Amino acid sequence: MCDVSGDGGGCGADAEPPRRRRAPRDSHPRTCMKCGQGTAALIIRVGDPFCRGCFREYFVHKFRAMLGKNRVIFPGEKVLLALSGGSASSAMVRQVQEGLSREAAKRLRFIPGLVYVEEGAVRRQSPEQREQTLAHMETLLRATGFPYHVIHLEEALELPPSILQPGPEQSSKSGPSGPSYKEAVDSFIQQKRQEAEGDSATPLPGHSTQDMPVGPPYSPRLPDTAQTQELLRIFEAVETATAREELLQMLRTHLILQMARSRGYSKVMTGETCTRVAIKLLTNLSLGRGAFLAVDTGFTDKRHGDVMVVRPMRDYTAKEIAFYNHFFNIPTVIVPPLFTKRREKPSIHHLIERFLLGLQEDFPSTISTVYRTGEKLSPDPAKASSESQRCLLCLCGLDIEGEEELALEPTLIWEELEPVGNGCCQQGAEKKAAYIPLLCYSCRLTFKELGPLTTLPPYMRAEAQRRIHSAEMERQTQENQERSKS
Repeated sequence: MCDVSGDGGGCGADAEPPRRRRAPRDSHPRTCMKCGQGTAALIIRVGDPFCRGCFREYFVHKFRAMLGKNRVIFPGEKVLLALSGGSASSAMVRQVQEGLSREAAKRLRFIPGLVYVEEGAVRRQSPEQREQTLAHMETLLRATGFPYHVIHLEEALELPPSILQPGPEQSSKSGPSGPSYKEAVDSFIQQKRQEAEGDSATPLPGHSTQDMPVGPPYSPRLPDTAQTQELLRIFEAVETATAREELLQMLRTHLILQMARSRGYSKVMTGETCTRVAIKLLTNLSLGRGAFLAVDTGFTDKRHGDVMVVRPMRDYTAKEIAFYNHFFNIPTVIVPPLFTKRREKPSIHHLIERFLLGLQEDFPSTISTVYRTGEKLSPDPAKASSESQRCLLCLCGLDIEGEEELALEPTLIWEELEPVGNGCCQQGAEKKAAYIPLLCYSCRLTFKELGPLTTLPPYMRAEAQRRIHSAEMERQTQENQERSKS
């Protein structure tokens, strides 16, 4: 039914864009829903006003509860915190700082370290801007008091091929071969008491004495110009913005994983929020990664074997993170977005983000609904039983059952008519087509847009050649065995 307002509006009136309702100026301030005394400083959800002190307690409790409920980080373990300088990862580092302080009621018991991946080259920053960003990040890293490591994205060109192989899986510490979580905590507390009494000087398990000192002030030093140009050549050869985003995420993950392995970290913490997880869930679904959503967005990601990725911030919304950083002066660093070519369509990542955030403005439960849907997914489809069943790039299981039904056939022949070099297409097609069976459906689509083989990072080509050669040797062995039987 038409609602005619007093100013003459109605069905025939020009509709103005909807505006958010504002509280009347003479309305009384709301009271905190938790303590019932303080004046509300923010409203997290409709009907959930919090004062500043209660909001801080709520924020801290949510972080501790997430770690305590899952119990995947044992006392004395080395945990690498991936810090990008953004709001979520900066809030995560502050939570770890407070959890390790002596004033904390329930102290965290792991050994933290920080890693920062500098990506200024692919974000079109000048050398002066990159050095300025590095200096700012170095100030933030040193202020934490934790050991830290700065990696340049150019270092991905020197990664070993073994980074694309899962490490040996750690035995379950809570299983028959190891103590339970409670036993590990009791042992840790007893050991700390003995150290305090001077009865034991044994270092904690996983503790690396040379890794704990913060070290001398970091002097920003950029990689060689040749390395930067080679990295830019790889990214400029990528045909779409979507594939460029996937490549950047892949290189960043591999660099962090290599740092964790080389420094003895068994866990990596990342700062994906509830908002970011919801966006990533729909984005990966659009990219054909529906079978792997549980490991891509879940609390834990065990695909790498020896290093587990943990996402403790996934219960926080972007709004909660923003208010927490604002109220308690959490420093952050803003970096420009990934570069795009002229007249290039936006990436699927950007479109999904804009779509979900637009819905969230009118329907406040959008993000939480998508997020809760992802909680019901199982990680089993992502598991691979052998190397031949594992994707070369994402290390998830190959979803090639019923290949014709999954419409993978077109991706197997897309290269056949593409000329390379002096116009001959057959030799180049054979080389690139050999990579296709090594990839899952989503990675095949991304690989198709990464450009010529010569522009792929060296470690990817080396590992692919090793697996192709290994598969060929295995095939020949089976043929010889069949001939001998016959």
